[in-house]
Amino acid sequence: MKLVSNIGHDRVANLIESVLAKGHRLDVVTPGLSLFACEALLGRLRRAGEARLVLPAETTKLPLLGSPADRASRNRLQSRGLAARVRDWLTSNTDIRLARGVVPQGTLVVRDGSDRPVQALLGSLALTTDGLGLTPGNPLSLIQASETPEEALILSQWFDAQWASLASDPGAKAAVLEALNQIARHRDPHLAYALTLHHLFASRGDELDEEQIVKSATGIRNTVVWKKLYKFQRDGVVGAIDKLNRFGGCIIADSVGLGKTFEALAIIKYHELRNDRVLVLCPKRLRDNWTLYKANDRRNVLASDRFNYDVLNHTDLSRDGGSSGDIDLAHVNWGNYDLVVIDESHNFRNKKTPQAGGETRYDRLMRKIIREGVKTRVADAVGHAGQQPPR
Repeated sequence: MKLVSNIGHDRVANLIESVLAKGHRLDVVTPGLSLFACEALLGRLRRAGEARLVLPAETTKLPLLGSPADRASRNRLQSRGLAARVRDWLTSNTDIRLARGVVPQGTLVVRDGSDRPVQALLGSLALTTDGLGLTPGNPLSLIQASETPEEALILSQWFDAQWASLASDPGAKAAVLEALNQIARHRDPHLAYALTLHHLFASRGDELDEEQIVKSATGIRNTVVWKKLYKFQRDGVVGAIDKLNRFGGCIIADSVGLGKTFEALAIIKYHELRNDRVLVLCPKRLRDNWTLYKANDRRNVLASDRFNYDVLNHTDLSRDGGSSGDIDLAHVNWGNYDLVVIDESHNFRNKKTPQAGGETRYDRLMRKIIREGVKTRVADAVGHAGQQPPR
């Protein structure tokens, strides 16, 4: 037996490729199975004949999408198609049996068309990229390869004995194929988005503690707008304030009619109570919706909260002078806003204007408001600015 370093040109993958030919058979006992390892050998595996795989008892723990070392392969975003190709190979060319527990080490035997073993390997190998030597593995790994037909025969006989001792279970192969089907299946973009958010924020649930995030000393819980919020809206406000504090921005994207405007107003009031200066950017047609809540007007149900934010139109970012309501645009200190609330941001057009010298409204928002002056947080309210749902 000789040692295989599993690096450079002395890798398990190289040994398999050098001996696996058309009509040959592959027998493998493997602690793991990954798509990217199979991808490297798939061409030869398809040309070869039957393969027999012995996998760990718990197929749900197979590293089908690889390890951290396979991040570059995952980032190619080709796993869905690759899973389908590996599934098709397993369906037509392999038989699978499960070990009674974990598989402590790997064994690999290549047989020719006469069922004679031509190469055998034993040790810290697997049908994973590190097990094949395609990505860095544990330097303490020990892998041995046969050098004579007699050595290959001994390991092939050991494999045959193990295979015969394991029960034939069609459900084992079906479980692996179903796992691959799950990866190969088309996913709705909304589901991918939701899963992304879940993985980003699932571990932070303990941080969304209202008492920790919303400081009682501000007096926000005594305001009219806070008392008018439903429980689900308060949860949204707490989450938004948390994101603003940690990331400097958030998106309020509740469906139409769920009270995004009142959630935004509660966030605004919280910042005003901290002596922050707030700007609301909205479409011109919705300006009255926002100015009403800061006006001394009988229709203003939040009059006692005495809101004091500024309201400007989306289009005002393209202007250097003139008036917008009671605000003289020539003298606006754009860099002095601590919080900017953008209403209907999906209508916040990114159109270049000659008046702005080719600078878009987004450019000016970033340059004049967010980057200049004080550190500015941005709350993005997507959707129509409506009224509070009736209580």
